Amino acid sequence: MDWMLEDLASSVPQTRHVVVLSSDGLCMAQHGTDEDTADRLAAACAGLQSLSAAVGAEFPHGDGKMKLVVIEVDGGFFYLMAAGAGAYLAVLAEDDVDAGLMGQRMRDLVLRIGQHLSSPPRADQQVP
Repeated sequence: MDWMLEDLASSVPQTRHVVVLSSDGLCMAQHGTDEDTADRLAAACAGLQSLSAAVGAEFPHGDGKMKLVVIEVDGGFFYLMAAGAGAYLAVLAEDDVDAGLMGQRMRDLVLRIGQHLSSPPRADQQVP
């Protein structure tokens, strides 16, 4: 999956970090970042995903599942996109990134490899 994340980063100028994470905040893959940063981003994304679900529950129609969160801060943008069952794609980019191109490339990546980005629920480990 590394080459696909690298492809996203190289196809959208000003991309800083690309992280794939499970819904419980575990980093599954990364590009353009070190392990500690990827783990911090993955943990923060789990919180955002949870907040998004709470907001989504307020809409009377639809299932309320989070599809995309975009946060703009001084210095850049943060994107979090649902990417299969129990998996998410997160990207940090500089403030002069082409936001439309980023959204399009993220959607393309999710469609191309969505089944590979899925993170099935963990089974409870039963000890006899």
